[in-house]
Amino acid sequence: MTSSPNSALPTTSVVTVGVGPVSFADVVAVARHDAAVHVADEAMTAVAESRVRIEALAADPTPVYGVSTGFGALATRHIPPELRTQLQRSLIRSHAAGSGAEVEREVVRALMLLRLSTLATGRTGVRPEVVRAYAGLLTEGITPVVYEYGSLGCSGDLAPLAHVALTLIGEGQVRTRDGELTPAAEALAAHGLHPVVLAEKEGLALINGTDGMLGQLILALTDLDALLKLADVAAAMSVEGLLGTERVFAADLQALRPHPGQAAAAANMTRLLADSAIVASHKTDDCTVVQDAYSLRCAPQVAGGARDTAEHARTVAQRELASAVDNPVVTLDGRVESNGNFHGAPVAYVLDFLAIVVADLASISERRTDRFLDPARNHGLNAFLADDPGVDSGHMIAQYTQAGIVSELKRLAAPASVDSIPSSAMQEDHVSMGWSSARKLRRAIDGLTRVLAVEVLTSARALDLRAPLTPGPATAAVVAAVREHVPGPGPDRYLAPEIAAVVDLAHSGALVAAAESAIGALS
Repeated sequence: MTSSPNSALPTTSVVTVGVGPVSFADVVAVARHDAAVHVADEAMTAVAESRVRIEALAADPTPVYGVSTGFGALATRHIPPELRTQLQRSLIRSHAAGSGAEVEREVVRALMLLRLSTLATGRTGVRPEVVRAYAGLLTEGITPVVYEYGSLGCSGDLAPLAHVALTLIGEGQVRTRDGELTPAAEALAAHGLHPVVLAEKEGLALINGTDGMLGQLILALTDLDALLKLADVAAAMSVEGLLGTERVFAADLQALRPHPGQAAAAANMTRLLADSAIVASHKTDDCTVVQDAYSLRCAPQVAGGARDTAEHARTVAQRELASAVDNPVVTLDGRVESNGNFHGAPVAYVLDFLAIVVADLASISERRTDRFLDPARNHGLNAFLADDPGVDSGHMIAQYTQAGIVSELKRLAAPASVDSIPSSAMQEDHVSMGWSSARKLRRAIDGLTRVLAVEVLTSARALDLRAPLTPGPATAAVVAAVREHVPGPGPDRYLAPEIAAVVDLAHSGALVAAAESAIGALS
């Protein structure tokens, strides 16, 4: 899996936690640009105040879940004070049970920032030194090794967060800022940090949250913002290259069905196709095309629906950012109460929704590419856009690559959140599987980027083949950006590096930037 197509975002040197919810930009700055972290003084005061309540309950002979009891199905056992340090340490060790490939560094840093944000609310009952130690890991670029499998998305992302907490107590392995695999204790010592000896409630507070799935949702939405613009660029290039009409994107037609995302996508495509000599060339009385195919005509409806779904997901993410997810939790009036706020269902649902729209955006893109390759439908271009069809195969297999990815994306669109496997001796008898929803969405975002890149590569070739007619300024700028890395039409060449080059341009944001250099910012 790859990182963001927004890799050129500006670096923020320090993100301050504890003065309200962290923002999407904060998450991206820490996760992708290695921003340091500072915890606000007022947050540290709130943390210290809530800890007083936890310590009072720890001294009380009445059992309190998470403070003086076992966990999950073992919550009925009262733990005496002399065993509570061992209780917290054992919790972290036993829950750090992940398996599989290492999770990407940006995901781990995102979940760490979000857990730190909850700790800094003062609602979890940890000591200030735990908050400082957690912030120190992020600032020093120490990234705990977290594994692909282990979270059921309820009681939050237990295993991934436990691997982070393991680092905090000086155990397990980490990656240093330069990527070196190092024992946690050595990395802490090298950066002047010290392992934390966890006290009552602290182990539970470190692992009981939706931070992993939420971090991946925020990163995915950041990526999708860029990809939705790229989808409009690619669709406009295909409409132009396939001699389609821009009239169907008129604002008054879109207003008859007032979905905001649809209006934004149509407005983008209208601007992208403006002043195109290719479009103008077939606005004649002898044009026999009555209506364009759905993959051209309905591009704003599909991309618009994706935009509106992303906006719903953004609302859910912002609510989750404003949350203090833990169990039990220290309330504002000082009570310590059990609750179900750790359940990942709200986040899991929108992660699955996004996987659906990502698959459909890729599907319609692949259909447009396929039209370019069929001489019965491409309005006068060579079969497969080949230089000498039969001798050359042109972009025939580029479309196969798209089709293989789209097929995979359809499988990834099957929701994880409809599944639930009971755990912890039936105490945790309904789980969200939100972590799984997040993992497959990351793979889907990568797949969509590749599919759109192939469409851009193919449509750029088609636009060149329309010469001497010229494309509009915006699409011409995109073609020029592609041509800096990939030669124009000609006999067959080794195609994989050319696809890879355009995928890199898509990831970097260069394709959208090229279009915007001609017509200004896209919606």
